Amino acid sequence: MASTRAPAVAEVLWELKRADKIATYSAVANRAGFSAGANGRAMLTCLKTIRRDWPHLQWWRAVRDDFTVVAGEHGDELAEWGAVIEPAEDDRASVQVDDERVMSWEDEDATKVAVGGDEEE
Repeated sequence: MASTRAPAVAEVLWELKRADKIATYSAVANRAGFSAGANGRAMLTCLKTIRRDWPHLQWWRAVRDDFTVVAGEHGDELAEWGAVIEPAEDDRASVQVDDERVMSWEDEDATKVAVGGDEEE
């Protein structure tokens, strides 16, 4: 199933890169048309595929819904980008970033409604 979801997630990651933002697993999965799964497992599977098949994509732009990552590689990539990484429980690290650097497609959808919706009538 990941093989059909990974290309959709790859498109969302490309969108995040162009916007220079990060997003949660749930937000990325919803944008790609599926659920992130329990503890983000469906997203983790997609991200493994993406890292293997499309190593140029910035997979690290997707973070767990609680804004924690595995300490090390994921945190290092985010720190290079400008996020503040602080130790959390066990092998996790907390990601701290300004709200405007977190992608929210709900805001985009709300703007469409406020402006009058899609132009396809």
